[in-house]
Amino acid sequence: MANIIVFGAGGRAGKRTVAEAARRGHRVTAVVRDPAKYQELAADGVTIVAGDVTDAASVAAVAAGHDVAINAAAGMDPEHFVSAAAALVAGLPEAGVARLVAVGIGGALEVAPGVPAYDSEGLPEEAAAFSRNHARQLPLLRDSDLDWVVLAPPLVFLDEGEGTGAYRLGGVEAVPGADSFAYADLALALVDEATAPTRSRELASVA
Repeated sequence: MANIIVFGAGGRAGKRTVAEAARRGHRVTAVVRDPAKYQELAADGVTIVAGDVTDAASVAAVAAGHDVAINAAAGMDPEHFVSAAAALVAGLPEAGVARLVAVGIGGALEVAPGVPAYDSEGLPEEAAAFSRNHARQLPLLRDSDLDWVVLAPPLVFLDEGEGTGAYRLGGVEAVPGADSFAYADLALALVDEATAPTRSRELASVA
């Protein structure tokens, strides 16, 4: 049984990740901005706390005593992802947490060797810009001492249904034939990589 802290626990991916980790019997700390708004996260083994993934001091305070962190937090602010990565890189080691599993984005996966989707033709500029901002966290993670992995789902709108109960991991290229994916299956992959790591210090596709 692991002590897992989940940042962005109130979002679509975060809620399912908290539920999946708790279902397996892990102790889970669900980090949200306002715990009063997310009481639906409450379950056996789940503690809901207030925290800010973009603030290193907050990260260090809430992460102390945990074995691994999962970051499922998202934001439309162009600086959100790089601010969160900077705070996690500084705060997690201070808290004694070495492993980080983060949700990535399909726009950062390569469509040709060395060519991320956000630099390719066909991706709308708004989506490309969001993907670039999301991918700006990667250099910060690479320069850190954390044992991290970023799992990037396909470039599709994720399904909010029950999922298939299975997933595939790939490399920095999108998994072939991945034209749909569910948040529930993403949660499986996130909890698996948090508790039984197979990837380290890399961006990996998941589908």
